[in-house]
Amino acid sequence: MKSILREPLVHFLLIGAALFIAFAFADNPVDKESDRIVVTQGKIEFLTANFKRTWQRQPTGSELEGLTNGYVRDEILYREALALGLDRDDPYIRMRLKQKLEFMSDDLAGVVTPLDEQLNLYMTNHPEDFRQEFQVAFRHVYLNADQQESMSIDRATKLIQHLSDEKSTTDPDTMGDSLMLPKVFDLSSESEIARLFGRPFSRELLHITPGTWTGPIRSGYGLHLVLVSEKVAGRLPELDEVREIVERDWFSTRKKEHRESIYNSLREKYTVVFEADAGEKKAFTVISEAQAAGEKRK
Repeated sequence: MKSILREPLVHFLLIGAALFIAFAFADNPVDKESDRIVVTQGKIEFLTANFKRTWQRQPTGSELEGLTNGYVRDEILYREALALGLDRDDPYIRMRLKQKLEFMSDDLAGVVTPLDEQLNLYMTNHPEDFRQEFQVAFRHVYLNADQQESMSIDRATKLIQHLSDEKSTTDPDTMGDSLMLPKVFDLSSESEIARLFGRPFSRELLHITPGTWTGPIRSGYGLHLVLVSEKVAGRLPELDEVREIVERDWFSTRKKEHRESIYNSLREKYTVVFEADAGEKKAFTVISEAQAAGEKRK
């Protein structure tokens, strides 16, 4: 007997019987039209358009018949699954339905086209998201700091004097030690410089007067003698310069706010009860802030 119960065929038959009984005794859906499937012309056109988008051609008669039969099959199985309650307590279905509701909310939030006044206000309230960083163009002479500190400083002082000598014809690129970084940098943002040399080095550059060799300035690599050739102060750009970015961020924020607004409105309809330990037979209710405020007003 035990060996028979282990047979896959027996398992298949038992499962089939269980499903048959479930379908037979499941409550019929409330909808009186639940046993009637209408394949509208609009649905046929939708199936045709999907086929054409995928295969870049119109479906043949037999292919369209197959698409229609497939839709009917899906609809029947979907309705019977709902009748059996197979959608209940399924985390994937719950997540998908939640996402669809949020997508609907996002679509509603995206209907509005923002005015320039709204975008300018958004930029003013979020300046760090759009502010253009301080930029610096410079060249540097690197000094390996492995030797004693006093020797490194003394060497740097002599090189500064040599570099500052207007009569000197020595190419700065031939001076100092080798480093696997460019010797000359065009206008670069503070964050780009900080990524290569470290934040303390990039901040030092902000205070250097262009046109004068300065140093030594320490980085994670060692010491540097620096000649700043150009500086561009950070600023909040005009709207037309960054309109696309501002609109994208504005819509993103609006969608989040719209989702939260809809949720808060729906939340007021519900009372959430957290059941305590069964042995204690207690329960407490979590009331939304809106409900609590309403009770206070009363």
